[in-house]
Amino acid sequence: MLLCTFNQKRLVSLGEYIRRMGRKNRNVNKFAQRKREKREQEKNPQAKPAEDTRKPYEDIVRENATFEEYYKAQKVCPDEEWSQFMSALKENLPTAFRITGSKCEANALMKIVKSEYFSDILNMKIKVEGHEEEEIKPVNLPWYPGGFAWQLRVSRTDIRRSEALYKLHNFLVAETAAGGVSRQETVSMIPPVVLQVQPHHKVLDMCAAPGSKTAQLIEFLHADEDKIPTGFVIANDVDNSRCYMLVHQAKRLNSPAILITNHDSAVMPTLTISDPKNPELTKPLKYDRILCDVPCSGDATLRKNPDIWLKWSTGNGNNLHGIQYRVLRRGCELLEIGGRLVYSTCSFNPIENEAVVHRLLQETGDSVKLVDVTGELPGLKYKKGMTYWRPASKDMVFYERYEEVPEKWQTVVRPQMFPPSPESADKFNLDRCIRILPHQQDTGGFFVAVVEKVAPLPWEKDEKDQKEQTDNEKTPSKPEPPKKRRRMGGYREDPFVFFSGDQEDVFPCIKEFYDLKEDFDPTCLLTRCHVGKKKNIYLVTPTVKDVVQRNEKNIKIINTGVKTFVRCDNKNMTCPFRLSQEGLQSISHCIGPERRVRILKEDLILVLQNDDPSNPPEIKQFSDHTKALVKDFATGSCILEYKDDELDLTLVGWRGVHSLRAYTATPDTVHYLRLLGADYSKYDVNKFKKASDVPEAVVPVPQAMDTHCEKEEDRV
Repeated sequence: MLLCTFNQKRLVSLGEYIRRMGRKNRNVNKFAQRKREKREQEKNPQAKPAEDTRKPYEDIVRENATFEEYYKAQKVCPDEEWSQFMSALKENLPTAFRITGSKCEANALMKIVKSEYFSDILNMKIKVEGHEEEEIKPVNLPWYPGGFAWQLRVSRTDIRRSEALYKLHNFLVAETAAGGVSRQETVSMIPPVVLQVQPHHKVLDMCAAPGSKTAQLIEFLHADEDKIPTGFVIANDVDNSRCYMLVHQAKRLNSPAILITNHDSAVMPTLTISDPKNPELTKPLKYDRILCDVPCSGDATLRKNPDIWLKWSTGNGNNLHGIQYRVLRRGCELLEIGGRLVYSTCSFNPIENEAVVHRLLQETGDSVKLVDVTGELPGLKYKKGMTYWRPASKDMVFYERYEEVPEKWQTVVRPQMFPPSPESADKFNLDRCIRILPHQQDTGGFFVAVVEKVAPLPWEKDEKDQKEQTDNEKTPSKPEPPKKRRRMGGYREDPFVFFSGDQEDVFPCIKEFYDLKEDFDPTCLLTRCHVGKKKNIYLVTPTVKDVVQRNEKNIKIINTGVKTFVRCDNKNMTCPFRLSQEGLQSISHCIGPERRVRILKEDLILVLQNDDPSNPPEIKQFSDHTKALVKDFATGSCILEYKDDELDLTLVGWRGVHSLRAYTATPDTVHYLRLLGADYSKYDVNKFKKASDVPEAVVPVPQAMDTHCEKEEDRV
C-alpha cells in the first residue's frame, strides 16, 4: 500500500529524487537514467516552456519613451545637447583597448600597433552598421597613464565582420589571450586610474567580476618591475560563478599578489593580518585603496547592451539604491584613515549616483570627504555631479519632498533618496563627482566619485569607546556564545596547503636543480591538495600568504597564487617539476645561472617558429654561440633569455637530449614572434577565405605548447 502511494505521488525523475534526498555522490547509470526520465516524461507530460521572445540586437528598436521623459526631467544633460545625447545612445559602442605588460614589451607593442595596424587603417573607410562608409580614426586617450589606451571609431562587430580589418581582429584576439592587450570600454578604465594604486597598497575590489578593472589594479600594483609588490589586490564578488571570470583574468596577468574571494560585499568581513610591530599578534586588515564599482541598472551601457531599451523602468534605480549604499558604507568602514575609495556606476540615474554619495556624506559627517580629481584626468570631457534631482515612483510621478510621497510608494521612494537642501548643498561638494555622457567623446556613460577617509567614522568612534569602557570594567563579563559558522555556497574549493619549509618533500630537488637563491622563501609556495602527488605548485607573496592562512575559515577563497612549477614525470629525471611560463616573471630573479641560457635573436626565433612539440629543433640547427652554452647543459626545464636595446624577454625552455625548444602556449608564441619582428603568418589566418584558397594554412591549437612534454626520443 505504501509503495502504491509512493508511485502515485512521485512526479519527478529518479535522478531528481536522488538529488533531493541528498545522495549526490551515488553512482548512477546515466544512459539508463535518461531512459527512465524519458518514460516518466511520456507518462507525465509537462507544459511546453514559453517561446523565447528575445530579439537579436539589430532588431531591437532603440527607443523608450519613459527613459527619455525621466532623464529629460532630471536634466542629466543640457537641453541644447539632448538630441546629441540620444543620437549617441542609439549607436553601437566604439572599440577600445589598452596595451599591458612590462614596459619594454608595452613600448614595443605600441610601435607595432602604430606602424603595422593604425597606419593601414588611418585613411580606410568601411561600412559601419547603420551608416554610410566612415573613416576609422584611432584616438589615443590623453588621460590614460603612459598613453597606452586607444579607441577606434568602429564597433567590435564591425571589426569582426570586415575582411579589411581581419588582421586587426586577429591581433586583438591573439594579444588579449597572451595578456599583451586588454579590451575594455573606455569609461570603464577611469575608476582604477583615479584610485592611484601604488605597489605597497593593500587594495580591495568589492564587486570585481568580470575583472577588467581588477586587471588594471594588478597592473598598477606591479608598476615597479624590478620588485615584487609588497601590497596585494583582493578581488571579491558575491556571485560564485562570476568569480571564475576573475580567475581567468588573474591567469592572464600572472601575479602572485592577487587573492579572489566570494562574499556579499555589503557584509564583507573584517579580515586579520599579522601586526608588523609584533608578528605574533594580529590586527584588523584595513585597505589603502578600495574600488566600489557597485551593481547598477546599467542604463549608461545602452550602446553595448541594447536590450536594456526593452526593460528600462524608473523602479530599477530605486530598487538598487539600498544595496549600493550598504556596499559603499561597508567599503568606508574597511578603508584605512588617509585611504582612497572610488564609487562608480554605469548608470545615469542620480538615485544610484549622487543620492547614494550624499547619503553617505550625511551619515559620516566630517570623517569622509569627496576629492576633486579632474586634474588627474587631462583631456577628459565630463559634466560635474548633480546637486538637485527628484525621485520618482513607478508611475512616473516626481516628488520634491518625502512628505509628498503617497503611502503606497513610501517603500519605493525613500527619504534618503532626496537631494540636499539648497542652503546645505555646498558643504557636500557633490559637484566634485564626475558624470560622463556618451556624446561627449563617443563613449558609454559613467559616474565616478572619489572619497577620502580623513577620520574614524562616527559609529567606529562609538565602538572604540564602548570597547575601552568594557576593558576597564573590573567585573568579568560572560563569554559570548559561539557564533554559527557562515555557510559558504558555490563549488567546494580545494584547500590551500603551504610548504612547511626547506624540508618539504619535493622542495630540495627543486632548489638544487634550479639553483634557487638562499633567500628564497619556500613557505610562499603552495599546492591545492593535502594528500597525493603535488601536480601544480603556486607562488604567492608573503603578505598574501599571511592573509590566506589567517582568514581561510572566515571567508571563501576561490583562488590565489601564480602557477610556478608543474609536475613533469619522466624516467630518471633529477627534478620532476618544470617551470611554468605563468609564474616565470615572479620567480626568475631567484633562479641561478645553472638553468639560464642567454640566447641570440635568430636562435629564439628558430625555437618559437618550430612549435611542434613532437618535432623540436635539434641543437645542430642553432648558432655556435647557443651550441656552446647548452653543450654541457643538463636536460630538463630552463630559462631562455634574450636582451637588446629595446627588448628584454624571458621564456620557459626545455633542453632535451638532442634538442632545445620553448615551453610557451600558442598565444605567447605569437606574441613573442610579433615583438621580435619574425614571421608569424601561419597564425594570421584570414577567416573570410576558404582553407583551400590559402596555401599551407595552419590553424593552431591554443595552449598546445604548454600541454606536452619533450620529444619522446629526448626523454632522459
